[in-house]
Amino acid sequence: MAKDQAIGAVVLVVCLAGILIYGCLVFELLPGWSLLILKLTGFVAILGILGIGAWIGWTMATTPPPKPIEELEKEIEAEEPKEEEKKEPAVTEQKETEPPKKE
Repeated sequence: MAKDQAIGAVVLVVCLAGILIYGCLVFELLPGWSLLILKLTGFVAILGILGIGAWIGWTMATTPPPKPIEELEKEIEAEEPKEEEKKEPAVTEQKETEPPKKE
């Protein structure tokens, strides 16, 4: 059995055990635990959802705003002549060379 398969088997067994334990606690196979387990489950679910929302809000609040489109267009227009200058090949004069003299 490969290492990944062994890890997968362990994860499977742990998750199945968790399902069984959670089911026993919620359906009162152990008396007195169901209400606490349901409250904890609801709290963790809401904590996760609102935590993700808070993280999105924090990211939006701390990220600088993008440049306006007008500024980007001006920057692009300012860069275009520079790029054209680079693309145009420089014209150089070529001297005609005389063929070698035969003696």
